[in-house]
Amino acid sequence: MAIRVMLVDDQALLRTGFRMVLAAQPDMEVVAEAGDGLQALDILRATSVDVVLMDVRMPYLDGVETTHRICERGEGGPGQPKVLILTTFDLDEYAFTALKAGASGFMLKDVPPGELLTAIRAVHSGDAVVAPSTTRRLIDRFSTVLPAATPAPLSHGMERLTEREREVLTFVAQGMSNGEIAAHLVLSEATVKTHVGRILTKLELRDRVQAVVLAYETGLVRAGGR
Repeated sequence: MAIRVMLVDDQALLRTGFRMVLAAQPDMEVVAEAGDGLQALDILRATSVDVVLMDVRMPYLDGVETTHRICERGEGGPGQPKVLILTTFDLDEYAFTALKAGASGFMLKDVPPGELLTAIRAVHSGDAVVAPSTTRRLIDRFSTVLPAATPAPLSHGMERLTEREREVLTFVAQGMSNGEIAAHLVLSEATVKTHVGRILTKLELRDRVQAVVLAYETGLVRAGGR
């Protein structure tokens, strides 16, 4: 069955470009489009969607609040879709906040088509897309402009982790892939994947994105100084 994708962006030309790329894939189908968050929620109530490609800055209801309503408040309709944020990086300071709101990852709008398609498939399969090179830049930038909040204590759940698991979590938060972590720690990629799975279970996290957010919120990793 084809992956049902919804495009949410206030720029019709961008939606057209993404639609053309996705339409050429035998395993993907664009089933809906919206120009803002309110319209997207209305459409989702009656349309089954697997993955939403979500812009951040839109009129009426932005991508952050729309993502929150879909992922945390269950307003994503019958399919309860995953959300993949599309950001312009330099302007969308709140993309990181969208990850906290439940998005399964983020990509730059100028991402090569092949990487976008891979990300959509990964998100659909239940993985989180935290592109290593992009993460290192975005986390450093966005974590300095997050809305003010009382930081969680460093020990929040961390005492459940072994020393190795905390080490792996640190590398995950720096945007390293499982392969990169494996090479750095001289482990097999399968072993790293097992460690990541245990980290998510022990800390009661949904996915890799939430692990990155928690690592920064607790101070395990700090922007600009790993």
